Amino acid sequence: MTSKFVQTDTASQYQQLKGPEGKGLKRTLRLLRLVLDPMGYMEDNVQRYGHVFQIGGDNSPPLIYAGDPKLVQEIFALDATQVNTGQNNGILRAMVGDYSILLLDGNAHKRQRKLLMPSFHGDYLRSYRQLICNLTREISANWQSGQSIVARPPMQKLTLSIMLQAVFGLREGTRLSQIQSLMSLMLDSFAYPITSVFLFFPSLQKDWGRWSPWGRFIYWREQLRQLIYDEIRDRRQYLEQAGETSEKRTDILTLLIQARDENGEGMSDLELHDELITLLFAGHETTTSALVWILYWIHHLPEVETKIRSELASLGSSPDPEAITQLPYLSAVCQEALRIYPIAPTTFPRTLRQSMTLAGYSFEAGTAVMPATYIIHHREDLYPESKQFRPERFLEHQYAPHEYLPFGGGHRRCLGSALAMMELKLSTATLLQDFNFSLSRSGAIRPARRGLTMAPPASMKIRVFKKR
Repeated sequence: MTSKFVQTDTASQYQQLKGPEGKGLKRTLRLLRLVLDPMGYMEDNVQRYGHVFQIGGDNSPPLIYAGDPKLVQEIFALDATQVNTGQNNGILRAMVGDYSILLLDGNAHKRQRKLLMPSFHGDYLRSYRQLICNLTREISANWQSGQSIVARPPMQKLTLSIMLQAVFGLREGTRLSQIQSLMSLMLDSFAYPITSVFLFFPSLQKDWGRWSPWGRFIYWREQLRQLIYDEIRDRRQYLEQAGETSEKRTDILTLLIQARDENGEGMSDLELHDELITLLFAGHETTTSALVWILYWIHHLPEVETKIRSELASLGSSPDPEAITQLPYLSAVCQEALRIYPIAPTTFPRTLRQSMTLAGYSFEAGTAVMPATYIIHHREDLYPESKQFRPERFLEHQYAPHEYLPFGGGHRRCLGSALAMMELKLSTATLLQDFNFSLSRSGAIRPARRGLTMAPPASMKIRVFKKR
């Protein structure tokens, strides 16, 4: 399939982008391949059509997979007056609601982003450091030496606990337990490739009661929704009654209730609910997968384990969390884990609001351009031996935002990226301080579809050995 909407800067002749052809059943099978094996899908298309290829384009503007760093750089430079992004994220609506920052565009997106941003920077961010270390030790306290455990459940419990305390300031109680349980149930609904298809095929999203897969998800979602509205109501009442005499709280819910835009207006309960749900889903599911990958790579490659343990040992027996976050090799390991198997294989697509030329390609209005993170991260001209896990590449070279994009980029870059990286470093370091690990099975593993993301196989196990 070719497109007439593309040309080069250096020639007046049209350069035609190509991509897989097929309608009807062929299109359905192609989408199923994308759901079940997105990395293989992209690798095959790159081999056939190059690093930039298109999907569709016969009767409407196409979707462009952008694996060219120069093109990605110009896409990230586009602002909200030039592109719409939220309208393309309807697949997330069932999870996060209509007022999630992920589904907003224009001034509404700009307002919400401005209200959310302070919670993830400066002193507020630093206040979570000791919390992360403490919760990591709480979650692992009952592990028995020699025990073999499935890696994901405790890591998911850890990252969810961190987010619940950071977002809500909840440390105990029935409501906390209920939210934890419902979050896990909802996410585990899409834990395997075959169950993830419900998110990609709307025709399967039928609520036939709690016995049906989608019906169970809706039931759990409504229970969770009520719990969050109850917490919003109780927090508003507490803040109103306590007034200026209340203790200073740094949890995100409190900060968002108190935040005001340029017109002195705060978020409604509906807006708060959708943003909180977004933070919980996006803020712990992706970090869980990254943390499991880091544990895998450290113990799959002995030389990586030797280097990272040596670096940690240089800080002494009781290192300061701030010093841990500054360790160069630990940082490089986290970066490389997010490079080789990015949790989201692409960023969200941006729909062009007008015709424009980007990096020599001219597109008509309505074209959706989508930076392809996995394709960029496996370009041999950027990352030699890209299939090899080699943290040293991040010590040897400073990559530009359009060359390394695990958190997206531009005006849609993930707000929680700094918190996520801090979690990965501190949780990994704390676990390595307290335990030795080995993989229950040797050999390479590949990512598997988990909902909208790619994750280590759900069955991956590690064996733990207490150090003290």
